[in-house]
Amino acid sequence: MLRGLTTLNFWADDLEAAKRWYAELLGIEPYFERPGYAEFRIGDYQHELGLIDSRFAPEGATARPAGALMYWHVDDLEATVEKLLSMGAKEYQPPIERGEGFVTASVVDPFGNILGVMYNRHYLEVLAGPAATA
Repeated sequence: MLRGLTTLNFWADDLEAAKRWYAELLGIEPYFERPGYAEFRIGDYQHELGLIDSRFAPEGATARPAGALMYWHVDDLEATVEKLLSMGAKEYQPPIERGEGFVTASVVDPFGNILGVMYNRHYLEVLAGPAATA
């Protein structure tokens, strides 16, 4: 039923500042923009990270970190967390080993969104293809 991540959207009161912050973090500019929205394609599978002006948030949406926590695989969790914190993100959850080959951490970006990062050995196995799991 669920086939794969298509787009993860984050809200931002200051969309221009959010675009600059994420462009610096990711090292790329948004590939798609329209008023109130910007989108980056990132990672091995070109997943989409969308930034939406908060004025378009559904009624009742919270202005504080809440909801699902989605993790992006990173090759060097410690360096990634250090970079995020140096850019003004705040620690949400410190690095936690979840088992051999699985370490998670999360931060709150300067716009109030939870950004999860994870070293995940299964991700690398999937990326390597069927030969890696044989």
